[in-house]
Amino acid sequence: MNAMRTLHPIEKKASVLVGQQEFTRRRLQRALKDRERYRYVEPEVHVTDAGYLVTSPCCSRNIDPEGGVIDIARIEQLGSSWLLYSRDHQLDMWLLHDEYKDLDALLAVLCKDSERVFWP
Repeated sequence: MNAMRTLHPIEKKASVLVGQQEFTRRRLQRALKDRERYRYVEPEVHVTDAGYLVTSPCCSRNIDPEGGVIDIARIEQLGSSWLLYSRDHQLDMWLLHDEYKDLDALLAVLCKDSERVFWP
């Protein structure tokens, strides 16, 4: 009996999709190492049903006085565009920050964050 199994076309498509999500998650994770704010904490990127969620310990204590993990950004792909959301912690809701044609442009904004929209 042959131990190798041929993947059904649906299984192939699913494995490619999971692979692409993980590839993008790792790309996001690597890019966040070059951010300008709170470089001494390690944010995490999580795959969600809608895209990606960036979380980080709250080292400024502005949002969580105990320094717990807070939501930083949400990233979604919509067709060929990328959507970047910021978290309004006071209103407890996500706000669409902007739409980008490529992921590199989105990452540049998220990592620079000159107005402290994402890294409070």
